[in-house]
Amino acid sequence: MIPRYAPADVAALFSDEARFDAMLEVELVAAEALAEHGVVPRADAAAMRARRPVVDAAFVEAVARREAITNHDTAAFVDVVQDAIGMPEGAWLHYGLTSSDVVDTATCVTLTRAMDVVLADATKLRDALSARAVETIDLPIVGRTHGMHAEPTTYGAKFALFALQVERDLARARKAREGIAVGKLSGAVGTFSNVDPEVESYVCARLGLTPVPATQVIARDRHAEVLYACAALGTTIEQFALEVRHLARSEVGEAEEPFTPGQKGSSAMPHKRNPVLSERLCGLSRVLRGYLVSGLEDVALWHERDISHSSVERVIFPDALTLTVYMTRKATGLASGLVLHPERALANLTEGSRGLVFSQSVLLALVDAGYSRDDAYRVVQSAARVAIEEQRNFREVVVSSSDVRLSSDELDQIFDLDRLLRHRHRILDALTWRA
Repeated sequence: MIPRYAPADVAALFSDEARFDAMLEVELVAAEALAEHGVVPRADAAAMRARRPVVDAAFVEAVARREAITNHDTAAFVDVVQDAIGMPEGAWLHYGLTSSDVVDTATCVTLTRAMDVVLADATKLRDALSARAVETIDLPIVGRTHGMHAEPTTYGAKFALFALQVERDLARARKAREGIAVGKLSGAVGTFSNVDPEVESYVCARLGLTPVPATQVIARDRHAEVLYACAALGTTIEQFALEVRHLARSEVGEAEEPFTPGQKGSSAMPHKRNPVLSERLCGLSRVLRGYLVSGLEDVALWHERDISHSSVERVIFPDALTLTVYMTRKATGLASGLVLHPERALANLTEGSRGLVFSQSVLLALVDAGYSRDDAYRVVQSAARVAIEEQRNFREVVVSSSDVRLSSDELDQIFDLDRLLRHRHRILDALTWRA
C-alpha cells in the first residue's frame, strides 16, 4: 500500500522484517517441539533459540541476495538462518517441514494480529456512530427514497442504522479472525509423513493458533473470509460517506465534513468546502472489493496446492488490511466531527417539501374517514401535484379541496411532525453494546 493510505502500525505488520520474523519464530518453535518429542537434542534446540538472528534490514538484504541464487524465497530464508545459527545445530532448521508449513502458519499469525487491529478500530467507529445517534435522535431531517423527499426521520436514526451495520461488520470480522487464527505443520501434502502431529499441536498452541487439516496449504476460503470482512466493513464506510456527500450538496446543506483552519476546499474557488474525505472513502471501498475478488479466485488451487495464489497474496493481504484500518480510522474521525445543520434540515423538511412529507398521513386519514384507498390516493395525489406546480403549501391545498372532508383538529394531528417521529427513540434500544 502506498504510504498515503498506510497507518504505520499496520504497515509494520506486513513489512519484510515482520514477515521473516514470524517465519523464524515458526521454525524455532517447531525445533523446540521436535526436541520435546525426542527428535532434536534439547541442547541443540536451546542453542538455536539462543542464536536467533535479529531480523532487520541487513537480514532482509541477505535473504534477497541468497534468493537471487536459489530462486526460492523460503529456501533462501532457511539458508540465511542456518548460516546465522551455525552448524551442527542449524541443520535441524526446517526439519520435516515444507515451505507452506512455515509461510502459511506465519501468514496466519500476521493476519490474526492485523484483524485484532481491525476489530479494535471498527469498535471505535461503531461507538462514534452510536454517540452521534444518541446526541441527534431528536433532530428531524427529511427522509429520502430514490433521492426524493419521503417522510421525516432524524439524524439520530441515520447514525444508529450505520452503527448497527458496523456491529454486524464486527461480527463478521470476529468470525473471520477466528477462521484465520489457524496453522499447519503437516508436511508436503498434509499427511504428516515426516513430522508428528503433536509437533503441529505444540507449535500452534505456542503461537495462539488452532491446528487444522490441510493439504500442503491452509484452505484459502479462510483467507477469502478475511477479505470479505474487510470489504464488507469498507462498504459500510462507503454507505456512510455517500450519505455525507449527499447531505453536503449545496442544494441540501444539511451536513458538512469538518473543515480545519488553513484547509482549502478548492484550488480555484475559495468558497468551496468539498466533501473530499467522503469521496476518498467511497473510492477506496472499490479497491477493497477488488481485493476480495482476487482472494476468492485464490481458493481453487490445483490438487494439493499450486503457487498461483502466492503472488496475489503478497499484494492483497498487506494492502487490504492496511487500507481497511486507514478507512476505519478516517471514518471514525468523520463520524465524530461531522458538522450538522439541523436548522437547514428542518427548513428543507417543512418549507422545502411544502408539507408533502405528510401525504401518507392525509391518505390514511381519508381511508379512516370512509374513502376507498384508491379514491383517497387519487385525491391526495392530485392535491400534491397542485402544491408542486403552483408552489403552494400542501396543507392549504388539502384544506381548499372540495374532495377532502377533514376537520381542523384532524388536520392539526395529520400535519404534526412529532406524531410521525414519536417512536424515534426506539432505535436506540437496538444499540445493545452501549453502557
